[in-house]
Amino acid sequence: MANIILLGPPGAGKGTQAKRLVDERQMVQLSTGDMLREAKTSGTEMGRRVAEVMDKGQLVTDDIVIGLIAEKLAGPSAGGFIFDGFPRTLPQADALAELLASHGQTLDAVIELVVDDAALVGRITRRAEETKAKGQPVRRDDTPEVFELRLREFYKNTAPLIGYYWAKKDLRQVDGMAEMDTVAAEIAKVLDKA
Repeated sequence: MANIILLGPPGAGKGTQAKRLVDERQMVQLSTGDMLREAKTSGTEMGRRVAEVMDKGQLVTDDIVIGLIAEKLAGPSAGGFIFDGFPRTLPQADALAELLASHGQTLDAVIELVVDDAALVGRITRRAEETKAKGQPVRRDDTPEVFELRLREFYKNTAPLIGYYWAKKDLRQVDGMAEMDTVAAEIAKVLDKA
């Protein structure tokens, strides 16, 4: 069992690699985006709070996100947890460490998917075009304009986590621009050493 963070800018492949880990290692993916969307439609008190904030276009508070994660940590996790999209800030990283400790768990590795920004914008544009070609609605955050805003937000708030986890000797870097199977194999090597 291993608890890991997948770190990297939007579109780096975190979700794709997390799904593989869920299938191959029975890990539980804790994607804050998925948890927030799920909470928003749940009809619960927490869900109403999430919906109110998201509908205004505001960022959900750390307290809400940490509360959602605490609920998930209390559930089953045969292969460990994958934190995808959390933490995004240094205070959230500290909160996650405290949360894991309160559940008698640790963080085993932080895997940074290292990518080239220009190639990443191309990847997102292609993903949007493929989705459109299938007749499916394109995610609002897959437009180049919104994506570039998300990328700037990542570098402003989340990039400091790279130094934070490097200093703790938890950071492992993987070439996120490699083929999917190669990225998966590199992540597997990290997990096998954890």
